[in-house]
Amino acid sequence: IVGVLGYGGGVIGRYCDLPEEYPGVAHFHTVRINQPAGLYYTSTALRELMDIWDKYGSGLTNMHGSTGDLVLLGTQTDKLESIFAETTAKGWDLGGSGSCLRTLSCCVGMSRCEFSNIDAMEICDTLTHKFQDELHRPAFPYKFKIKVAGCANDCVAAIARADLSIIGTWRDSIRIDAAEVKKYASEMNIQTEVIDACPTKCMSFDGSAIKINGADCNRCMSCINRMPKALRPGKEKGATIMLGGKAPIVTGALMSWVIVPFMKLEKPYDNLEDLIRKLWEW
Repeated sequence: IVGVLGYGGGVIGRYCDLPEEYPGVAHFHTVRINQPAGLYYTSTALRELMDIWDKYGSGLTNMHGSTGDLVLLGTQTDKLESIFAETTAKGWDLGGSGSCLRTLSCCVGMSRCEFSNIDAMEICDTLTHKFQDELHRPAFPYKFKIKVAGCANDCVAAIARADLSIIGTWRDSIRIDAAEVKKYASEMNIQTEVIDACPTKCMSFDGSAIKINGADCNRCMSCINRMPKALRPGKEKGATIMLGGKAPIVTGALMSWVIVPFMKLEKPYDNLEDLIRKLWEW
């Protein structure tokens, strides 16, 4: 077991079983770096990080694994403290590894996506700062992953890949632009491509206007994806909180279950933090 002083995670020890035959990889430890929300990097920041890795490591990287983190593959035990010192001096920090809160990840949210119902990047960044101890000092029976998606399109695969999924949604009705619906009607078969594709069959179309039964709508984004100019998310925005979910190779995926259908999320997100801490305690 290897690591850096004060942290219980962030470094994964790798050793070769044949160090005499392959001395170059006798040690080949992995260093995990906490990525910025939305995976936004400047070229300057990346060059600084890669210069450190060229100096102390193999030069191999993984950007990005399905669990998040900027992964640096292959270094020796005596180089770990130097890597840690130089990366933290540039503003980086280690990510999670082992039985801890793993590095949080999110989609690009409101920075680029017009469908995002919550500020996924701000939520991800805020929770990362709130949960530093849980992220760096493993104290759980098993790892715990949080992912934040701005809408039900779930571009970060939170529902399948996270233990706690925060999915942006809305509580009121889908907004309909009648004029744009008529334009789409001249370009596509709305009945076949939109109405019939609705998983809850909550929509109807009379040839000129769309009606939606809000009580049956599960806000899946299917219709909005097909007619983005005519249909928009509602105005009362928040998030659905889902728990569980994993994607094992052998037995197939187990999707997350809804535990909070709708939660208003506003900075500093104390209500979300309180829920997560209670879940961990339970």
